Amino acid sequence: MTASPELQQAIDSLKIRDVYLRELDARCLGDFDPKYAADLDKLLVQQMHLVRQSQIVELDGEARLLRIFVRLGARWVDAKEPDEASSIRALVESEFIAEYEMDGALEEDAINEFSLQNASYHIWPYWRELLSSQCVRMNLPKVMLPMVQLAHNRHQEESGKAESSDETAGQ
Repeated sequence: MTASPELQQAIDSLKIRDVYLRELDARCLGDFDPKYAADLDKLLVQQMHLVRQSQIVELDGEARLLRIFVRLGARWVDAKEPDEASSIRALVESEFIAEYEMDGALEEDAINEFSLQNASYHIWPYWRELLSSQCVRMNLPKVMLPMVQLAHNRHQEESGKAESSDETAGQ
């Protein structure tokens, strides 16, 4: 898949600098205790993924950073419960920030497209590990998130050499 000119401009101008956890909320609600819950296997796992915002910051006049905030979450719900709020038994929700060094100015469309299409791929391995370890710590059923398949967004060579489009997040 070929990247749009705006996305390609962002890919060429941004270099990943850091990914880190900004916020974490992990808890069981009410009197729910997953260690002793008889119907634990009947709970549904709902997931959340939201690119919340992006911002450009300048560090002491030396570097400009693009910061992208992504919220991710999972919650265990009892589908038999009619009220959504009372159906939630446990949750793990987080907000990560991906920071990129900017080589030059970018149009708002390029930043938006990059934020929506690329930033989550950089954050995903951190979220995957966090959720897995929190499930173990809280005695919640193991949630195995898939490895993310990344589309290769680089320009193809003019000579017709196609670059691979089946890279995985672990490579």
